[in-house]
Amino acid sequence: MARWVLHVDLDQFVAAVEILRRPELRGLPVVVGGDGDPSRRGVVSTASYQARRYGVHSGQPLRIAARLCPDAVFLPVDREAYEAASATVMATLRGFDAVVQVLGWDEAFLAVDTDDPAAVAAEIQRRVRAATALDCTVGIGTNRIQAKLATGFGKPAGIFTITPDTWYGLLGDRPPDALWGIGAKTAKRLAALGITTVAGLAGTDPSTLADAFGAATGPWLVRLARGADDGTVTDAPHVPRSRSRETTYQEDLADWAQVRREVARLARLVAADAAELRVARVVVKVRYAPFHTHTHGHSLAEPTTDADRIEMAALAALDDFAADRPVRLLGVRAEFPR
Repeated sequence: MARWVLHVDLDQFVAAVEILRRPELRGLPVVVGGDGDPSRRGVVSTASYQARRYGVHSGQPLRIAARLCPDAVFLPVDREAYEAASATVMATLRGFDAVVQVLGWDEAFLAVDTDDPAAVAAEIQRRVRAATALDCTVGIGTNRIQAKLATGFGKPAGIFTITPDTWYGLLGDRPPDALWGIGAKTAKRLAALGITTVAGLAGTDPSTLADAFGAATGPWLVRLARGADDGTVTDAPHVPRSRSRETTYQEDLADWAQVRREVARLARLVAADAAELRVARVVVKVRYAPFHTHTHGHSLAEPTTDADRIEMAALAALDDFAADRPVRLLGVRAEFPR
């Protein structure tokens, strides 16, 4: 039997959980975010497929979502309900003879030894639906990258396979940010080097990108474009890379002294969330009115769990911002040593 990697991704997870509780909303555009009031500040957590057709997407201000889709049903976030549904799904996945790596509320990798991965995928869909009434898409590959990208081709509620033989036919002409792990900023830097497709990136000399992106990141980008993955699926407990808190204010903060107090408060909350995990760097996010976001970070001399030092690092990062505009959102992220 061969070793296959399956990526299980629950379809429109948060919206789907809400629709299960309110069957009358099935087929309607549903948007979940904030306190569910689009007249107040907040962002979209998840939108149903019907709402996405209007251009609504995660991270979008609720007010913009309401303008794009005025007939949408807006609901508040209910974290406990999503965590409970997720726990049932993950327990179902662990019932398979597989190594299960949980990635978040709504997705996981499974490493399976089988000659028929599609049959295993179909059984996963059947069991998840029986346990939760939720649908999922399953991507199949010979490694995590292939499986993760296959899921996008299979949505919604489908099964799709990507292998080395089909990799370039499916992805070769796509932009580099179609790959898991490459964002818009990296894609822009690649474009400046004349690299605008996955195939182009795959054919680039790794040493060229090592000069541009660093000795580790440059060659990794080339391997990624070739559909290669040096990692394996593991069921080891997930170790977070960071903890964060942020707040969107219903009224802009114009007084910078108040901004500093809020950053100090968020830093204390993050320090408590981090518990015994040592913090190596603190990043502050400021979203100025109306919607311009900037971040600055401050590294500590040595990793610490001390809340006072974490707060001081957050305030030091805040000093790098211009205190000349009203603020609508503040965030603090504590990053742990790697």
